[in-house]
Amino acid sequence: MIVVTNRIKVKKGMAPALAPRFTRPSGLDSMKGFVRVEVLLTQGLEEHDEMNVNMYWEDMKDFEAWRNSDDFKESHKRPAPSDGKQEESPMLGSEIITYDVASVKERTS
Repeated sequence: MIVVTNRIKVKKGMAPALAPRFTRPSGLDSMKGFVRVEVLLTQGLEEHDEMNVNMYWEDMKDFEAWRNSDDFKESHKRPAPSDGKQEESPMLGSEIITYDVASVKERTS
């Protein structure tokens, strides 16, 4: 199993409103190898917010298939402006980090 983390910096105060977008129903739910997604908000930052979007996959091949899919492209489109003017993005930057899951312990009772 792998974990792919998208560490996203956003404008201060925006992370709580943006986080649910990553866990709403989408084509991701039916992708081969998808296990789960979780969004963690970094505490104690003063200048910006930070979200760590952790995606769990059976293997890198399945993640890459999603990353190259139409569902991925659709989910990363910016919404069309309602008044003809594109809103400024709350995103300040992002970094992708991949991990192999080496060991896990879960509560049993």
